Amino acid sequence: MYRIALTMLMGDRGKYFGLIMGLTFAALLITQQSSIFTGLMTRTYSFIDDLSQPDIWVMDPKVQFIDDVKPLQDTQLFRVRGIQGVEWAVPLYKGLLKARLEDGNFQIINLLGLDDATLIGGPPVMLEGSLQDLRRQDAIIVNDVGANTRLAKKPREPGGNPVPLKVGEVIEINDKRAIVVGICQVKRTFQSQPVIYTTYSRATTFAPRERRLMSFVLVKAAPGEDLKVLTERIRAATGLAAYTAQEFKDLTFDYYMKNTGIPINFGIAVMLGFLVGTAIAGQTFYNFTLENLRYFGTLKAMGTGNGVLLRMILLQAIVVGGIGFGLGVGGAALFGYFMKGTELSFHLTPEILLLTGFAILIIIVFSAIISIRKVMKLEPAIVFKG
Repeated sequence: MYRIALTMLMGDRGKYFGLIMGLTFAALLITQQSSIFTGLMTRTYSFIDDLSQPDIWVMDPKVQFIDDVKPLQDTQLFRVRGIQGVEWAVPLYKGLLKARLEDGNFQIINLLGLDDATLIGGPPVMLEGSLQDLRRQDAIIVNDVGANTRLAKKPREPGGNPVPLKVGEVIEINDKRAIVVGICQVKRTFQSQPVIYTTYSRATTFAPRERRLMSFVLVKAAPGEDLKVLTERIRAATGLAAYTAQEFKDLTFDYYMKNTGIPINFGIAVMLGFLVGTAIAGQTFYNFTLENLRYFGTLKAMGTGNGVLLRMILLQAIVVGGIGFGLGVGGAALFGYFMKGTELSFHLTPEILLLTGFAILIIIVFSAIISIRKVMKLEPAIVFKG
């Protein structure tokens, strides 16, 4: 019986491929848009991921996300260092400044100032140069994407490629000289500005003069110290906000989820793919069942029970659903592969595969139900009607 079901399914090539294409489109759109959404949202806290050394981030209580910098007084650093359970605490400067390029153009950069003594918070991967080179006069380290794109020099010939910023070249940050001593690799940020590292003391000279310049205090807990207890201790002793790295990522993620239109826009795209897939698959599968009612009636007249017919229809739905799911997810993964290294964010996770699989399952179950109802009510006498 199951072979008959598959023969019936594949006998009408037009409807068979129509079913598969409808489900493939739904799976592709759901997977693609969900992966782009996930990739975009992971960029909102990519800087926190790059800083793996600190256990706790200390900041102004009104900070809402990683880029919402509200400077602290330098004295707060010493207060945090004096709290029981803190192994070390270092300052971090983070700010958006203007860099003047060789051709006179200006570019917004994300400037990070690291503790002069330890350089904690430096880039995870150095492609050229060394992190220790930051101790040289006027030294900065630039991320590879920024050096190759927004900080690159104009093409030497019309229509040529931009010339990447290289080690040894000079730019101006807030009218102050800065020498590139290294190229690093970091995760792309949400706003995709070039990321530049320097020392904390030098960053404060680059930045416009303000009474407060320290953006965050990075804290390492003493061995065996409970992070939850230590964050509460820091809050109570200083009146500042203290979050573990994961809590700070969650805070940033929640801010973008609640205060931007990103979830709604991508949610509409995913829902559109689901609805279109449901409409195409449901209508096509129902029409397929109608055209094969005589065959189902013949099987009923021969004594085939409703249970067997039910399993036949479910088998047909599962086959097209599995093929459509595989092609759609494969197409989305191929899309992500070709977009690797571009401005477009794409992050395919196991959870997205489960989401897509569940969506396709709902579509094929819905399609099968509307067909099953027709077959269950079918009278075998339909075989003998003209």
